[in-house]
Amino acid sequence: MTGFARVQGGDERQQWTWEVKSVNGRGLDLRFRLPPGWDGLEAAARQRLGTSFKRGSLQIALTLKAGPARLRPRINREVLSQVMLTLRDLQDELAANDLTVEPPRLDGLLALRGVVETQEEDEGDATAVQELEAALLADLDKALIALTDNRLAEGRRLAALTVEQVSEIERLGAAARACAALQPEALSQRLRARLAELLAETPQLTEERLSQEVALLVSKVDVREELDRLAAHVHAAQDLLAAGGAVGRKLDFLCQEFNREANTLCSKSPDIALTRIGLDLKSAIDQLREQIQNIE
Repeated sequence: MTGFARVQGGDERQQWTWEVKSVNGRGLDLRFRLPPGWDGLEAAARQRLGTSFKRGSLQIALTLKAGPARLRPRINREVLSQVMLTLRDLQDELAANDLTVEPPRLDGLLALRGVVETQEEDEGDATAVQELEAALLADLDKALIALTDNRLAEGRRLAALTVEQVSEIERLGAAARACAALQPEALSQRLRARLAELLAETPQLTEERLSQEVALLVSKVDVREELDRLAAHVHAAQDLLAAGGAVGRKLDFLCQEFNREANTLCSKSPDIALTRIGLDLKSAIDQLREQIQNIE
């Protein structure tokens, strides 16, 4: 399921931003992008994500920026010395040509790029680092709650579509069961026609051979067993959707079972009407399977 959440936090010493993105995935795939030196947060973050999510490809990014209390100006004396040497050389050249200029002002020198730098102080002692880690993880929890709400809103929309698709599969299964080719009279006519062909080809057909041919013909055209299993899978899918929770993988498995029964139905179909229903059924199952990839 897709979703996005961003949470910003910080104090005078540190500013941070968590971003969590979620896209569809068959399993749970977690990818972290953390600042250098903060890899230790990944284990705790993975535990939180594993508790909150069961499926999807998630990207988790943390951005850190030093706050005003940790930024200290520093004069780069090496750069300043080079600037002063260059100015002296220029003054000497101008003096040789009987030219004079006013000496540079201090504010002008400090405004030159590279003369004044901003330096970050260290994080502090172990206690300060632990407090910062706790604050970072607390805001990660907020981001995960926001992402969960985002995914739930999408899930409610997908649930309605999924229920409709399962109902369509149920309707097509009922249509297949009601198809005239499955009625006893239609089967009886096909049996009589096939028996007439066999007797015409082999007048001295033994009773055992006749029984084998009848059983084979019945097994080839009777799809009631497949339709019974299809109906059972439909009820199982409806129960899962009613129960809620992380049902994506279970529904994915049921789609495989749906497809197996639909394939058998098409291969055993004795007439064109049932074949058309079987093809419509396969199309509905494919749509359901595609939709289920978005469901946790």
